[in-house]
Amino acid sequence: MIHDAATHPAPTRRALVTGASSGIGAATAQRLTSEGWQVFALARRAEKLEHLAEQEGIIPLVCDVTDQQQVASVLEQITEAGGIDTLINNAGGALGVDPVADGRSDDWSWMFRVNVLGTLHVTQAFLPMLRAHGEATVLNLTSTAAQVAYEGGAGYNATKSGQHMLTGALRLEEAEHNIRVIEVLPGLVKTEEFTTKRLGGDAAAAQKLYEGVDKPLLAEDVAEVIAQAVTLPHHINLDQVVVRPVAQAAQHKLIRRG
Repeated sequence: MIHDAATHPAPTRRALVTGASSGIGAATAQRLTSEGWQVFALARRAEKLEHLAEQEGIIPLVCDVTDQQQVASVLEQITEAGGIDTLINNAGGALGVDPVADGRSDDWSWMFRVNVLGTLHVTQAFLPMLRAHGEATVLNLTSTAAQVAYEGGAGYNATKSGQHMLTGALRLEEAEHNIRVIEVLPGLVKTEEFTTKRLGGDAAAAQKLYEGVDKPLLAEDVAEVIAQAVTLPHHINLDQVVVRPVAQAAQHKLIRRG
């Protein structure tokens, strides 16, 4: 018997995207919903989620991923709403560009909490749901900073390396549950908040980072890569995807013109 696709439509894909209020997270939520996904968009700041609430298919939820009680509350809400098949751990960030000799413990602690422990808390909470699904995906957004150290980057290097190792171990541990684990490692990406926050709110200094760079990556570019990775047939796993602008041939080689 031939089944009519209109009579038996494909089930709606459902994803949870953390750090979804701006930048790559917001772009990813919007990119997936444009393809018919339902997206639970998590972020700490309710006011930053308001613009996403206007888009069909996006359900905004306020949650600080470093707070396990808040994560547990969100798990309950998402379970009641039908659950997810895809977890995208995007929440993260960098603070400071100090050398190791002058590194601020508060900055390092914050980076470990959001980049490593935040990923751990959300992943642990949703793993039972993802295992039960049978064909689930976890995608962790790390950074090329996880691969190569650079001066002034030790705190971010250390925490993104930790997230990278967490991702590798998770892939080994969850393969028997048919969970594919993807890591996307962006290089230079021009977003409205990341570098400005890292530099203590100095927008002018943040802008200088991109001066002369021909077509730095934008949040939408990385979202495109993420969307393609999670919509491939489930048996295809992109273990690690490094994505940089052409002008950044390597972590240490960035072409500036003019």
